[in-house]
Amino acid sequence: MTSKPSHETPEVSSPRLRSTAPSDIATRIDEEILGGPRCYDLEGLLEETGLSREFVENYWRWLGLPVTDRPEASFTAADVQSLREIRELIDVGELDDQAQMTLIRSLGHTADRLALWQVEAFVEHLGRRFDLDDVSARRATLDRMPTFADVLSRQLDHAWRRQLAALMGRFATEFADGAEVTSGQLPLRRAVGFADIVSFTKRTAGLGSQELAEYVQVFESRARDVITEAGGRVVKTIGDAVLFVADDVTTGAECALGLAAPHASEEEIPVRVGFVWGRVLSRFGDVFGPDVNLASRITELAEPASVLVDPTTAALLASSSRYALTAQAPQAVQGLGEIQPVRLQRSYTG
Repeated sequence: MTSKPSHETPEVSSPRLRSTAPSDIATRIDEEILGGPRCYDLEGLLEETGLSREFVENYWRWLGLPVTDRPEASFTAADVQSLREIRELIDVGELDDQAQMTLIRSLGHTADRLALWQVEAFVEHLGRRFDLDDVSARRATLDRMPTFADVLSRQLDHAWRRQLAALMGRFATEFADGAEVTSGQLPLRRAVGFADIVSFTKRTAGLGSQELAEYVQVFESRARDVITEAGGRVVKTIGDAVLFVADDVTTGAECALGLAAPHASEEEIPVRVGFVWGRVLSRFGDVFGPDVNLASRITELAEPASVLVDPTTAALLASSSRYALTAQAPQAVQGLGEIQPVRLQRSYTG
């Protein structure tokens, strides 16, 4: 059994991989991250878990790690335990096939994106710290990631529990009064909006990979901070845009105005924002519905550093002295017909 990696603070000298065969490096790193050696082939995994081949193959495919019936050992003792636990959860919860697939795919998709995001953060850090090119920084990352795997795993568990508690808290508040949804309506009332970078392609045309990554990272970090501090939530980033939601129209307005406001920084990133108050369907960690499309189209009509809303949302905000609302000229939008956007600004007399 491979010993667990040390939790001592890693050396701070310039990183260099040890003179070891690539296959030995890969095996060592693999065992450190997975918590033990790969000691079961597919048949051994089926025998150890007592599960059907169909279920096991579906599980790995939904995780994004499809299995093949190869003769070499590919699975660990932790894989056996994980399969037993998810099967027990499915049985206790009486989950149908659709729920099983959605649940497991949510784990695979999120873990894949999270692992990539975190590894790239270390690649960028090592490149900056030791003045390494991208390839050298990735080689150096090989030696570093196993050291941090356990800590990152515990941080993920902690963050997930906090996020789950926050979500259940919103459920308890929003649905405590037993409000019903009219037949045909989407279930959730939300402020939904987009913020995107003005002329992104033109502004980033001459940037190298490092500069482009930093530019996008600055935009995304600012957007997440503004939205979170205002009380909203980031649904996802889409290249040069961020999709956000909020539980009430005023919080949506604060998110939107904060995103459009100039930032005192060395490099200003012009942003335009649009949001509407409407109904959405929440699935797969995303939101869907006509009002999401409306918010996206309204954003495309906005000028740099401005916020646009639709007339319905404007009417809800009109009673507040905090905001100034100015109707804009109607515009024809493909797929939605004519839209009369309304500009939202802070009222300095309210």
